Amino acid sequence: MRSIFFAILVGLVGAALLHIVIILTLPQFTGRDAYTRVLGLLEMDSFFPLTAEPGPTGLNNADPFLRTAVCSFSVADAPARFVGRGAVPFWSLAIFDSGSNEVFSMNDQTAVNGDLDLVVATPIQLVELRKSPPEALAQSIMIEMKDEEGYAVLRALAPVDSFEELVRTFLAESRCEPFQR
Repeated sequence: MRSIFFAILVGLVGAALLHIVIILTLPQFTGRDAYTRVLGLLEMDSFFPLTAEPGPTGLNNADPFLRTAVCSFSVADAPARFVGRGAVPFWSLAIFDSGSNEVFSMNDQTAVNGDLDLVVATPIQLVELRKSPPEALAQSIMIEMKDEEGYAVLRALAPVDSFEELVRTFLAESRCEPFQR
């Protein structure tokens, strides 16, 4: 009986200590999520290429064959448009909300003519765009995002060194900007 009481007491004290440690270390982890790191790049509405070495925010491009660029955006005032053209072997785009939840993803195989042309909008903005669609968005894929802020991750494949310049040009010329009618 004494050993059961001792085990329960040790378990309760251990759980209390664990909770205290978690509460005291939590401020160190605040602000280290992906969304906060992307905002730290200070490059709103444009793709920022990541390098192999971690930058000031800790973001880096660790894959030797994929080149990555990130862009933070807001759809509070206007929809965001993502455009990219180029004959790279493979590209993919993922859209995340401010909670780092993936909202949408696509690649060159699911895009119209293999080109990146995507519009992200709030539900109300999307209704307005569909009422009177601008000619510029005739081939665009339109998606709805409930959050007003988010970030996009654009990746392009450079399987051999001869594709390196083509992939870097594709990422540099890809646009992430507010859509203007």
